[in-house]
Amino acid sequence: MVNSASGIPKRDAITDVAGVRVGHCTNPDGPTGCTVVLVPEGAVAAVDVRGAAPGTRETELLAPSNLVGQVHAVLLAGGSAFGLDAAGGVMRWLEERGIGFPAGPARVPIVPAAILFDLAYGDHRIRPDASSGYAACEQASDRPPAEGSVGAGAGATVGKLFGFERAMKGGIASASVRVAGFTVGAIVAVNAMGDVVDSPSGAPIAGARTADGRRLAGTSRAVFAGEVPAMIDPGIATTIGVIATDARLSKAQAQRVAWMGHDGMARAIDPVHTMFDGDTLFALATGRAGREGDPTLIGIAAADVVARAVRRAVRAARAFASVASIPAARELEESETRASAAPRARHRSRTRTPR
Repeated sequence: MVNSASGIPKRDAITDVAGVRVGHCTNPDGPTGCTVVLVPEGAVAAVDVRGAAPGTRETELLAPSNLVGQVHAVLLAGGSAFGLDAAGGVMRWLEERGIGFPAGPARVPIVPAAILFDLAYGDHRIRPDASSGYAACEQASDRPPAEGSVGAGAGATVGKLFGFERAMKGGIASASVRVAGFTVGAIVAVNAMGDVVDSPSGAPIAGARTADGRRLAGTSRAVFAGEVPAMIDPGIATTIGVIATDARLSKAQAQRVAWMGHDGMARAIDPVHTMFDGDTLFALATGRAGREGDPTLIGIAAADVVARAVRRAVRAARAFASVASIPAARELEESETRASAAPRARHRSRTRTPR
C-alpha cells in the first residue's frame, strides 16, 4: 500500500520492491553480523564504489560490458575482509535450491558482496562466516527488515575522525518510495568516518563527540574551527548498501542508479567518501513491474531512500552493554536530557516555599 500524499509506501522498506527478500544474522558476542538481500529469481545488477578503502567481492562482473546479466543475492557484512566468507554460505543456500548461473554441469549462484570494518567495536576475533550467510538466508523474508544494531549494522559506528573513543553507534535501516509507477527501496549499513546529519539543517544526529563525550562536536565544524586529528586510523569506516527497484533496467542504467544513489549518502553523511571509507552501493532491478523505467527518475528516488535509510539507521541503533562507552544517538539524547533536567530540579528544590 502507498501513502498517496507522500509517495512513501506504508511499510517504507526495501522489501516493498517485488522480488526482494532480506534476512539478517546477528552475533551479539562480537557484536557483528551480516545482511543478505535475496533476489532468487534474478535481478539485473550494478555497483558504484566511491570510498577509497573498499572490501568487495564479485563487483567486476557487474560492469555493463561483462557477461553475467543477473545476480541472485547481495551480501552486506561486518568483519572487515574476513566477513566476505559469509558470501559462501549464501551461495550454498542458493545452490541447494538449484539457483544460479548455468555453467557447464553446475549452476553457480552470483553473490556480490561488500564489507564494513567493525573489528574495533567489541571482540575483533568474532566475524561473520559462511554459517552466518546461510543463517541470514534462512531468515530472509519480504517483511520489513529489522533496523538498528542488527545484521551488518550490529558493530557499525560513526564519527571516527577524531578517534574511535569519540565515536557513536551506527546501524542499518531501510526505506522506500514510489515514483512514476515504480517502487524504489534501499537498505544501508552505516559505518561512516563522518557524522550522520539531519535535513535540511545539516545538524549532526550521530557522530564525533566532544572530548568529554557528552555532546556532538560536528566533525566538519570542528575541522573548520582548527581541530586536527592527531592520527587517523586506516580502514575503520565504510557505509555499504543496496538499492532495488521493480523497474526493468539495463546494467548500464542500473549503474547510473547506483551512481545517483551516492548523492543520498552525501546528503546524510558529512564528510563522506573519504580515504578511510569504502563506501559502496549496489543497484538491483527485478523487472517485476513489467516495463522499463527511466534511470533518471529511479536515480532521484534512489538518492532519497538512501538518505532516509542512513538517518533511520542511527536513530534506530542501540549501544551494546559490552561496549557501553560508544553511545547511540538515542542514549546520548537521553543523557543530555537528564543532565539539563538536573539543574532545574535543584533550582526548584532551592526555591520551594517553606510550609
